Amino acid sequence: MESLSIGHGRPHQDGGVLDLFTGWVHRTPHAPALIDGEQSYSYAELDRLADAVAETLRGRVGKGDLLGVCLGHSAALVAVTLAAAKLGAVHLPLGPRPGERRLQAVAEQLRPACLVGEPGVLPAGGERLSLDLPATGAVEAVLASGDQAAVPVGTHYAVLTSGSTGTPKAVAVTEPALGALLHWYRELTGLGPGTRHSLLIGVAFDPHLMELWAGLTSGAALVVAPEAVRWDSGALTDWLGEARITVTVLPTPLAEPVLGRPWPAGLALRHLTVGGDRLRRVPGPDVTATVHNAYGPAEATVTTTVHTMAPGGDHGDGAPPIGLPVPGAVVLVTDEQGRPVPRGVAGELRIGGRGLAAGYLDPELTARRFVEVPPGVDGIDRVYRSGDRVVMRADGVLEFHGRLDDQVKVSGVRIEPAEVEAAFERDPRVRRAVVAAEAAVTGGARLVAFVQAEDGAQVEALLDAVRPWLPEQAVPSAVRLVDRYPLDANGKVDRAALLAAEAPVAVGAGGSGVSEVEEGDTPVERTVLKLCRELIGRADLGPGDNFLASGGNSLAAARLLESLEGEYGVRLRAALLLRQPDLRAIARLVQERMPSTSLA
Repeated sequence: MESLSIGHGRPHQDGGVLDLFTGWVHRTPHAPALIDGEQSYSYAELDRLADAVAETLRGRVGKGDLLGVCLGHSAALVAVTLAAAKLGAVHLPLGPRPGERRLQAVAEQLRPACLVGEPGVLPAGGERLSLDLPATGAVEAVLASGDQAAVPVGTHYAVLTSGSTGTPKAVAVTEPALGALLHWYRELTGLGPGTRHSLLIGVAFDPHLMELWAGLTSGAALVVAPEAVRWDSGALTDWLGEARITVTVLPTPLAEPVLGRPWPAGLALRHLTVGGDRLRRVPGPDVTATVHNAYGPAEATVTTTVHTMAPGGDHGDGAPPIGLPVPGAVVLVTDEQGRPVPRGVAGELRIGGRGLAAGYLDPELTARRFVEVPPGVDGIDRVYRSGDRVVMRADGVLEFHGRLDDQVKVSGVRIEPAEVEAAFERDPRVRRAVVAAEAAVTGGARLVAFVQAEDGAQVEALLDAVRPWLPEQAVPSAVRLVDRYPLDANGKVDRAALLAAEAPVAVGAGGSGVSEVEEGDTPVERTVLKLCRELIGRADLGPGDNFLASGGNSLAAARLLESLEGEYGVRLRAALLLRQPDLRAIARLVQERMPSTSLA
């Protein structure tokens, strides 16, 4: 009988979350729990900070209440996260700069009981409380009145993902699901007293919850990564060594350049987990850490499958698979009717088991995406339709083959083009917007917006209006103003035809074409221009263009730094590169730093 594409992870073990942290507070009160630059907090000190926050909010924020957190990596963030757990509140991480309009949408649709952040970020109105926390600025809590959105019983945290309706979807994850994930991850990586885990992943990105709680529930020390390492693979590898990090999680766009660099000798790093996008690079023979290629949507609590690559092994060529299900997970590869297909046949990945989220904070959406189990699959009562196209090999290992719908990954973050379109269409100057994704030269995808707008509308003004509604990764790299949209045979907008048309006007071009492209005056200028044109995907870049305003992002900056070092032996920091007013200034900086024996 032909084997079907059904895979079961080994039996899971439950694990507490807050109770495990409290256990380490009593067992090792003086051990470092959080290290942020020169400042260090022991388990007992961190516990006292969290108690102070919880006491301030007690009676105002309680069990099952949504607590939105607008903070970056810091002791304040960790203390508020712990306080939410102590109060039984539902932690909703929004990131330090969620954008005024996006925050307003969250406040109106989810109606959290409390928002915490720096005063300039939080909306006006509501009762305000000052929180006594270490931070670069004041930290306040804004309390809301009225009923919040319904939250499933037992929810530990909620995290936003991109929504096709133009509104972010909030995924509700229970403590048992998170506890089981953390037990597996601690076992996988050997986290425990004396080890150090990075605190690096973007706060609004759900793997952040895994790295934060994994450290706090294992007796390890969390170490806050400086902002610069999120742009610069060279700075990252230096910091991993200087901070003596033993376990880290990296988003795929940052991990690939790290794996592409010579592996530093003496690095303490023993486990590197990569996730968020398709990994296209296997570790080289010099990599001394075990690399785990992890896959999992927020709807299945961060990680569903993992493929582990030990140091010194022969990992083949090309993209590594996404591996086997983690403990407690059940994976099915199905046809359009939801029936498991034979192994070796592509289909949609459906996920069930212990790690499944409770659902969305929207019952109708939950009913559409969390569905009944097909006949013949035992041990689970529902599955999540991932929308991902996969193949299960004969050995049960899963290979990722892309998306079945329009959803795309940009810099490791899932984006619904419809959400970006809706953000443009909020602007009264915009009649309609169509957003398409194309392969970026840097790998992954870049978004291009095709906008029908009122006469006189300028690209930069439209982008300024859309940015507050979207996370950084969802802001298109290029915008083209169009009069009409080509249609396919079914009468739908033909996105492929749009992308195949003349090159879009890129961000920073002001909505006007460039009739003649200016080349550099020196060999270094010409090299910088060539690299930036390839990395950003704009053939019209000139020496006077600004890197960021022209569509450059963190991944492009990391690749540019890497290429300049390989070409000229010049090591620049991302922060310095990004401060330069234009590409000519970047070239001048490179030329000034070149060894005297090099030729300009």
